[in-house]
Amino acid sequence: MAASPTDGLCETMVKPQGYACEEHQVMTKDGYIISVQRIPVGRSGGAPGDRPPVLLQHGLLGDGSSWVLLPPDQALAFVLADNEFDVWLANTRGTTYSLGHSSLSPQDKVYWNWSWDELVSDELPAMFQYVYNETGQKLHYVGHSQGSLIALGALSNQQPLNMWKSAALLAPVSYLNQISSNLVRLAADNMIANVSYWLDLAKFDPLGAPAITLIAEICVKQGIDCRDLMSAFSGKDCCLNSSGASVLSSHKPQSSATKNLIHFAQMIKEGTLAMYDYKDENENKKHYGQPTPPVYNMTSIPKDFPLFLCHGGADSLSDVKDVKLLINSLKNHVRDRLELHFIDKYAHVDFILGVNAKKVVYDPLIAFFKRQ
Repeated sequence: MAASPTDGLCETMVKPQGYACEEHQVMTKDGYIISVQRIPVGRSGGAPGDRPPVLLQHGLLGDGSSWVLLPPDQALAFVLADNEFDVWLANTRGTTYSLGHSSLSPQDKVYWNWSWDELVSDELPAMFQYVYNETGQKLHYVGHSQGSLIALGALSNQQPLNMWKSAALLAPVSYLNQISSNLVRLAADNMIANVSYWLDLAKFDPLGAPAITLIAEICVKQGIDCRDLMSAFSGKDCCLNSSGASVLSSHKPQSSATKNLIHFAQMIKEGTLAMYDYKDENENKKHYGQPTPPVYNMTSIPKDFPLFLCHGGADSLSDVKDVKLLINSLKNHVRDRLELHFIDKYAHVDFILGVNAKKVVYDPLIAFFKRQ
């Protein structure tokens, strides 16, 4: 689809910082209309079009604004643009800027009938194809949290490999069985135990009454300290200053499909890295042609594909033990095609809002991209 003239992330968060910005829309094969913003050049200007494109994919309950919340010398999208990359910001279906569909409304329950499987099979390929068509170049990719998971899923299925140049995965999520966030683990238990109730909601609104009630009950009944809710969810961030913490608290968390949250709960409870399990052999056969969901095999990722992985020691979602499982599955990767970074004090949000993220994460990431 053509560039959208409507005001969105460009007008509210990118142009006010002095950057050129374009609004685009991408139609997926399952009918969702995805908002994508392009920052073609840095603040110093220059000729657009000949710069290597990089697609930034946010995590669960976030959107494309995740990459532009901080000032230009700290936010990854701006840092990349100022380093002569052609930057594209993705906004997953169901978020504020990506509520469109060819035939459905967000008020329709069927609109929310998806999990991250569809982000792998339908959404990510559509965005890659669009950016590739616009730029004529293969893409670098940066994914945070869920954004890393869908990249790993796509790479393990070897799609769309002809358009990838490299991938940087920050706080990578893959295996989830060993997460150390008790709050998330107990929430997953509740969802699995009451799956019919949660699925009937269709849309998961983190600020809606069911979600707030769930968290409140866990905090009270299980004795979890929820005074710092972000730390309870994802680990104590080391490197957010007062402005970063203020930006985070004032920025509304985004909705997702309840089915997507249940998919994550299955991974946490069962230690699986597989497609959504319908818990019925006939339903699984209907969707997959087999009684159990197909697995995402990390050893199927091409061994010579350039990968940059960066994880933190204080991250209770992308837990060190789970990341080690991922790294072990990549043990046969070509050595100079896999770059690993470990930041002992970093938790989940530090990777996008840490005041020193440019130095310890983004500068090595950019150097990695430029070597490819």
